[in-house]
Amino acid sequence: MSSVMAHVIYGKSNIHHPCRGEIMKRKLPYFLVLAALILSACGVTPTEADNPDATEAPSATPSVVRIGWAGSPDTLNPGVAVLAESYTIFGLVFDAMYQLQLDGSFELSLAESVDVSEDGLTYTYKIRDGVTFHDGQPLTAEDVVFSYLLYQNTEGYPWMGDYTYYFENIEATENNEVVITLSEAIPNIDAQLVFLYVLPRHIWENEDGVEFENTAAIGSGPFKMVEYKQSEFVHLARNPDYFGEKAKVDEVIFQTFENQDALVQSIKTGQMDMITEMPNTAVDTLRAEENIEVVTGAPFSPSVTDIIFNQVAPENCPPEDGVCTGHPALRDRNVRLALAHATDKQKIIDVVLLGLGTPGTTLIPDGLGLWYNSDIQDYEYDVARANQILDDAGYADTDGDGTRDMPDGSRPLTFRINWPSDSIDSPRMAELLSAMWSEVGVSLEAQAMDPDALTAVCCPAFDFDIMLWGWGSDPDPNLLLSVMTSDEIPTGSNETGYSNPEYDELYFQQGSELDLETRKALVWQMQEIVHNDVVYIIPFYEQNVQAYRTDRFTGWILDQPKVELSDVTSLVRLEPVQ
Repeated sequence: MSSVMAHVIYGKSNIHHPCRGEIMKRKLPYFLVLAALILSACGVTPTEADNPDATEAPSATPSVVRIGWAGSPDTLNPGVAVLAESYTIFGLVFDAMYQLQLDGSFELSLAESVDVSEDGLTYTYKIRDGVTFHDGQPLTAEDVVFSYLLYQNTEGYPWMGDYTYYFENIEATENNEVVITLSEAIPNIDAQLVFLYVLPRHIWENEDGVEFENTAAIGSGPFKMVEYKQSEFVHLARNPDYFGEKAKVDEVIFQTFENQDALVQSIKTGQMDMITEMPNTAVDTLRAEENIEVVTGAPFSPSVTDIIFNQVAPENCPPEDGVCTGHPALRDRNVRLALAHATDKQKIIDVVLLGLGTPGTTLIPDGLGLWYNSDIQDYEYDVARANQILDDAGYADTDGDGTRDMPDGSRPLTFRINWPSDSIDSPRMAELLSAMWSEVGVSLEAQAMDPDALTAVCCPAFDFDIMLWGWGSDPDPNLLLSVMTSDEIPTGSNETGYSNPEYDELYFQQGSELDLETRKALVWQMQEIVHNDVVYIIPFYEQNVQAYRTDRFTGWILDQPKVELSDVTSLVRLEPVQ
């Protein structure tokens, strides 16, 4: 959620993007405007602060790529991370068995080869020899097995264990091999392993897997951690001992900007070399700037913005962590259906995204290709029909204040609506929804929240009514499908509290179905079920919009089906413009 909950990539990301200030009211001298904009961000970049020679001739300084974004990693512990920004950093400092490419394909990374048994139950991966962690210790099959077992057996991990659900046995051989035995054959082991980052056993075996902050982030990836200050910056340096394609630049710094105008201004002035997000209102302005290129296209992690309804039933309220203060009207499908009919998605796309998006229908985004159920007919925008649904269900405005009341008169249909404070688009979307839903007698109390605070009230606390957030998707639909299962209510991954035994059964069926067309039919059926139950309102699927300076670095990957300039496959190829 960047703060889409990320599992972005690959979980929630800040869709907003998951994953996007006020204009200066009076003119100031240029240097004061620039200073104000820089200070309105979270701070100066660490290289500038720590290196007094940063203004010397280029030959005296390292090549440093500075990237601006609106979010920040919530943690550097891969087991408990939620936000997309964390997964961006993990992809740079850690390795996994596979690496996801910008065309959606998988390539072996830590493994040099894999053998699969005829029955599809046993996978034997030969780990590359000579791989080392950033502290110089060797990375072996033992570290891989330790990491997989840690993810599988640590209860406090929100979803890493889901990737190992079918792993019946994991063991290392004396030949530096990892042997994974499955309980049943599955169609997507590459997608299950690609985000299971390999951790150094010699460090993690002495730590609490949930509480460990992992600020040193010792991995084996092409970049290594120099310094991390939450909500300020992440400072990485080139790993000269990397076994694969080595980075050509010396350092990469991700800097957080809480002020969106400052984020855009930072690339104009040259403070940043690339920005991962921006308000869509800035697109035309930046396109007109010399030495700036704006890139738009399908996001690397197909993202989905969701309007989340807290519909957890009292009997499903998590006994340990649940607060479950959601408005009872949201447990009524009639109310959710009426709100769906009262939501003008095209207007939201035109106003919030300036047209850079398409109407959404299900949590599985259209960017997932064949897994997206394109046959679903969405609820048309129809205010009269929405009002009729609420009238028929007994929600009347009994006191004439313009807001409907519960059928028993116990409370009005006034809902809290929250979103992450680092979201660019959500404030405007909340305004639009407030105006649209007021036409059917529903009132909203809107408030932005710090992403960490929002996560705390979200799940599994269920201490909210409605949220605007989003997800970044895995390349396989399994993760997003799991978000709507009953088993994930107490873990916090199920953010709505939705529970449907039929859906749960289909989820397990698709997870082990080897025939592509049969699995696709199951996935499409699941989407139809949750759309009929109005579990979410999906206002749109948006395009990724990023920008980079053409006078600083060359090598950005621009010729792939998806756009993500901060991906490791792009950053390792950058080199200074000569």
